[in-house]
Amino acid sequence: MRRFINSIFEVPRSGAPMWKRLVLVETGLIICGFAFAIMLQAAIGLDPWDAFHLGLSIVTGVSIGLVVVIVGFAVLFLWIFLKQKLGIGTILNAITIGISIDLFIAVIPKAPDFWWGLGYFLVAILINGLGISMYIGAGLGPGPRDGLMTGIVRITGRPIWLVRTAIEVVVLGLGWVMGGAVGLGTIIYAFSIGPVVHVMLPWFNLDKVKEPEEVEGH
Repeated sequence: MRRFINSIFEVPRSGAPMWKRLVLVETGLIICGFAFAIMLQAAIGLDPWDAFHLGLSIVTGVSIGLVVVIVGFAVLFLWIFLKQKLGIGTILNAITIGISIDLFIAVIPKAPDFWWGLGYFLVAILINGLGISMYIGAGLGPGPRDGLMTGIVRITGRPIWLVRTAIEVVVLGLGWVMGGAVGLGTIIYAFSIGPVVHVMLPWFNLDKVKEPEEVEGH
């Protein structure tokens, strides 16, 4: 049974106790959901994946949180073909962020104008960086969308920057076509989230791993 579990799940074998990792990863995911809800209410643009999620939500009439969950598990299905190992955090990621978005968006008011929206978004970047750093620092596996990228890199041998760019261009384009929010916030997110996580990750890095190339939070 242990061998079967290890063949499917990637489980840390040393370092911090599991309870500490679980508390850190779940707290980080809830914080990420909170940050994304603020970004949505800022209404000045979203990162590529969330523009795609919002577009799907607009087209289908399904809440964006539920869309995030559905897309997360759909992407995990693709992991089968990429022979990616799941992490406990991967499953929690697919569920928690979407649920959190729907809960928080119901209580966060929309920004009344552009400048309020910009303020919302800048605060959300810092909050999101905190959540991502906690999630990554727990060391319980990549998010579904992150694993999709690293799996394609491993299978194809293509550079990580090329695969990441290709995926994000595709999902951003689809999101834009479906009415997802693409704007100033999209640019701000692209250039700011990496440096923010770079600063915050050492605060929570239980395994002292190097900063990953992909820090989308999903």
